[in-house]
Amino acid sequence: MLLLIDAGNTRIKWALAAPGAALGAWTRLEALPHAALDDAAGAWRAAGVTRAIVANVAGAALRERIAHALPAGVPVEWFAATEQRAGLLNGYRNPGQLGCDRFAAAIGARALAPGQDLVVATCGTATTVDAITADGRFIGGMILPGLALMASALARNTAQLPQVVPGGAPPPVFGDNTDDAIVSGLLSAQAGAIERACAAHGASTCILSGGAAPYIAPVLKFGHRVVDNIVLVGLHAAAAA
Repeated sequence: MLLLIDAGNTRIKWALAAPGAALGAWTRLEALPHAALDDAAGAWRAAGVTRAIVANVAGAALRERIAHALPAGVPVEWFAATEQRAGLLNGYRNPGQLGCDRFAAAIGARALAPGQDLVVATCGTATTVDAITADGRFIGGMILPGLALMASALARNTAQLPQVVPGGAPPPVFGDNTDDAIVSGLLSAQAGAIERACAAHGASTCILSGGAAPYIAPVLKFGHRVVDNIVLVGLHAAAAA
């Protein structure tokens, strides 16, 4: 059994894939806060994991905790950006500087939409918006604060604006109350970055993923597809390549 782990800044997502399984056809999928990592260790031991691939952007301390939680003796790959992997050429000026999560997301997006000029937006603690060419080259992208981070920064650094949490239907573009005005601004900033990337790249496909994707997707004016756990999809594709 293959264990896929996406260790982000807020949560750890993991999946189990049987040999030969299609991308995203996992036998188990879980998401948990960092503090609950030990709860996953027993599940990994019971699952008969024979190999693990881990994308970790949350630092050395969490890497040590993950290493300790993995079943003893299981080969583990600490996934990192390289010049080329799974049919994707890394066009970053310094290929190793590209975040492992962005590289995995790009691999996953290309695996789901091969032969297309596409943009992949991962909307989590940070929002990353990256472009891939039809012939399989990652050309670069954008990094901006995620939806929740924007909201908390606005509330923390202003005297009279409240902390808001997007939810339900998007508000009008021009909110007639402070909460709606803030949410409209936050969503417009996120969607605007994604739409600008799609227009600049001439993308035929836009793939959205991440915890904030369901809030951002309804306000996008560009054709898109929401895919859960695109980093895990990319790890799965990389492991199979």
